[in-house]
Amino acid sequence: MRTLRIALTSGEPAGIGPELCALAMQRGLPDAQLIYIGDPELLQTAARSVRCAFTLQRFDPEFTGCAPEGTVFYVPQKLAQPNEFGFLRQANAHYVLNVLSRASAGCMTGEFDAMVTAPVHKGIINDAGVPFKGHTEFLQQIAGAEQVVMMLATPKLRVALATTHIPLKWVASSITEASLRKTLLTLHEAMRDDFGINPQIGVLGLNPHAGEGGHLGTEEREIIEPTLEKLRAEGLQLLGPWPADTAFIPERLRDVDVVLAMYHDQGLPVLKAQGFGEAINITLGLPFIRTSVDHGTALELAGKGLARADSLFMALDQALLLAQSRRNSIIQPARAHQVAAISA
Repeated sequence: MRTLRIALTSGEPAGIGPELCALAMQRGLPDAQLIYIGDPELLQTAARSVRCAFTLQRFDPEFTGCAPEGTVFYVPQKLAQPNEFGFLRQANAHYVLNVLSRASAGCMTGEFDAMVTAPVHKGIINDAGVPFKGHTEFLQQIAGAEQVVMMLATPKLRVALATTHIPLKWVASSITEASLRKTLLTLHEAMRDDFGINPQIGVLGLNPHAGEGGHLGTEEREIIEPTLEKLRAEGLQLLGPWPADTAFIPERLRDVDVVLAMYHDQGLPVLKAQGFGEAINITLGLPFIRTSVDHGTALELAGKGLARADSLFMALDQALLLAQSRRNSIIQPARAHQVAAISA
């Protein structure tokens, strides 16, 4: 059986992503191939910035072992325009998307076992004429996934989102019984299958005080509560809907595995305040594993050797754990079937 392979995308070339990749490639992963997807010259420039040293070797899909010490595997993608750290270039927006597409394609064909993404700059991609809400939505479209869920996690807290990168004024109309049901089922199944947890999920209300019995909004009474009741009858462990302002107190979270927030800035500020730099982003519901950092491109730090790779390291470690879990889940049923056949 070949070594597990984790693809690492370079992110926005003008940001800190390439430097994070250089630090990650030098660190490596135990008993796995870590494969950089991006412009090799960009990686070499970033490596000099953060004082990393390694030899680049083009990825060979026929090679099944780990990289030799001091060697980094890469899949080349060419920048459209020479890069300057800290300065965005519209011409390189398509490079960013090509990198993501290549990593995704490799995951979908089984060439890679997971992908980890350095941060991209949504604004410059949209300025280049490509509608782009974020990694989550882009990868969902590529994979043709019916439902995906964005979840951020720290060592102490997991927060998933019922809606992701949309304007606040669209949130209420985007929360329907059908969408909330799909989100909760996707979240439940991912926690069960990939994390080995029969999850207890705390669900936040949309409105202040979770609607105050309908006086501050009716979405809880008309949509959220009925959906939770139906899913509880199907065996899901669901708590709430809770008022968001008291949902994150320790007593309430003691027995909760993950919190579902109704929108991006309802739950993520709490999580990032608790563990910024220690959090990772995990996309649930894709046919492949994808993790990422919890921060942006930090253009003001790029090229100065100041980037901290803690979040990326954690994203890589989590991707490897999930890949190992999925491989084991395939191997173990096969072995059980073989034992049953022998016994028969």
